[in-house]
Amino acid sequence: MNMDKYSRQILFRPIGPEGQEKLLASKAVLVGCGALGAAQANVLVRAGVGALRIIDRDFVEESNLQRQWLFDEHDAAENLPKAVAAERKLRAINSGVQVEGVVADVTSRNIEELVRGCDVILDGTDNFETRYLMNDAAVKLGIPWIYGAVVASSALTMTILPGRGPCLACVYPSPPQGLHETCDTAGIIGPAVGWASSIQVTEALKLLLGRESELHGTLFAFDVWRNRAQQVKPPIDPGCRVCGARTFAHLEEGGAAHVTMCGRNSVQIHQRDSRGLDLKLLKARLEQFGPVKANDFLLKFALEPYELTVFPDGRAIIKGTQDAAVARGLYAKYVGA
Repeated sequence: MNMDKYSRQILFRPIGPEGQEKLLASKAVLVGCGALGAAQANVLVRAGVGALRIIDRDFVEESNLQRQWLFDEHDAAENLPKAVAAERKLRAINSGVQVEGVVADVTSRNIEELVRGCDVILDGTDNFETRYLMNDAAVKLGIPWIYGAVVASSALTMTILPGRGPCLACVYPSPPQGLHETCDTAGIIGPAVGWASSIQVTEALKLLLGRESELHGTLFAFDVWRNRAQQVKPPIDPGCRVCGARTFAHLEEGGAAHVTMCGRNSVQIHQRDSRGLDLKLLKARLEQFGPVKANDFLLKFALEPYELTVFPDGRAIIKGTQDAAVARGLYAKYVGA
């Protein structure tokens, strides 16, 4: 393999030629390819991590482009799933890396299969439901994973080493309570994404190189606008339901009936079993009710004030409401119960 593309990275002493070989032999899984995920995927592929699986349930929209640096206006105009658009971009960036884009919602039914056999899991999600699933799967399978979150100008990250340090449930036994800002209410700026994703990928590289002693070992927060940094070393909770009792409740739940998504006024509907929808037939059926656009990956149906995006496995994103009952009603009426 031509190593010239990694020549400057190889000059960095903690990596060197042997370290680069380790990276090329490694496999990472990225859950979520929004702002954090797109930034992490870009750096991981350019660094020569040998195989990268990207799992994302969503599609590219214009409002993403301000902070989701892998995507462009063409991706948004084509309504490409983020996993598909990311795979195409990343293969063009580094053909020596095996990039696999998976268009799927991560649930208790599929997460173990999706992450099993990888060396590290990276968090590119926007909700604690999925993070608790990742935490359960990572602890159960003994795979390190790297938590990350961004809202407004604040970013937060933590590296979880199963069996050797606190897990996410040690720090957050339940989702943070009370009134919290979200990207819906407070927005988000690209530099905060850049900070968090840089720390996450740096931690991932240390893990893949076997340099665990150089991990920061904290819950690491930074507000890039107010220039405020904080590092807290969380303890292992001996009574933790996950890493202590090894009770993996989130893996046993069977998946939620709906998910309210961050950053948009939307509800996701997903089925317990794949439906195998024929999008061409569905398009023909829905065109009498309103404008429909479809490609090989999804169908988008405009029904003011709502918009339904339907995927071949029966999953759908209903935009224009955060009421699960309204979303389920629209799905049943136009897609079928």
